[in-house]
Amino acid sequence: MTMTETVQDQNKAITVLLNGTHAAINNVIPITHRTEKPELQKREFPLTYGVLIGITGDIGGKLVLTGHPDTFKIIGETMFGMPLGDDMLASFSGELGNMIAGGLSTFISENHTHVNITAPTLLQGQTTLSGYKLAIKVTTVFDQAGDLSLFLMLD
Repeated sequence: MTMTETVQDQNKAITVLLNGTHAAINNVIPITHRTEKPELQKREFPLTYGVLIGITGDIGGKLVLTGHPDTFKIIGETMFGMPLGDDMLASFSGELGNMIAGGLSTFISENHTHVNITAPTLLQGQTTLSGYKLAIKVTTVFDQAGDLSLFLMLD
């Protein structure tokens, strides 16, 4: 495999991941939203609340969904039609990450790429993520709910 093929393969994988992420968010979260332009992350990034899900298989890396806890809470209330108590926030946040990662996994498999996802890990408090080869941040702005940023970190 030449260097050009490697770069082309990586670019194709990134495009599939971004398209899959967009499709998963559209399918999972029933709130009007707009997705901002993807940004390349050049160094580690801080977060205070989020969900990390590992990706293994043909593409290896991590998916991290971050945002303010209130944004997760509003999304949960919209999805389930009832208030989401603080005791249920962690569980819902993990499940939301799982649903988006599952949707992404399904989209990727339809594009002839095999991946598996790990169980969600909740991230709370001052956390800095590093140790990845490439990271892309995609922020989605939800009407009257706030922003969620999704980081696709490739190993």
